[in-house]
Amino acid sequence: MLVSRNLLVALVVLLVAGLAVTGYALYQEKKQPDGVQISIGKDGLQIKEK
Repeated sequence: MLVSRNLLVALVVLLVAGLAVTGYALYQEKKQPDGVQISIGKDGLQIKEK
């Protein structure tokens, strides 16, 4: 009984840690960088201030 309880606790901890890492990665992806964005495309050079 003790082993299965420890296994359940370990699985819950791993799940929570995985959700935290995924949430942080999504936050970093959505966050817009500060500064200037320079892009070169078919319309020429574009400079946008963020």
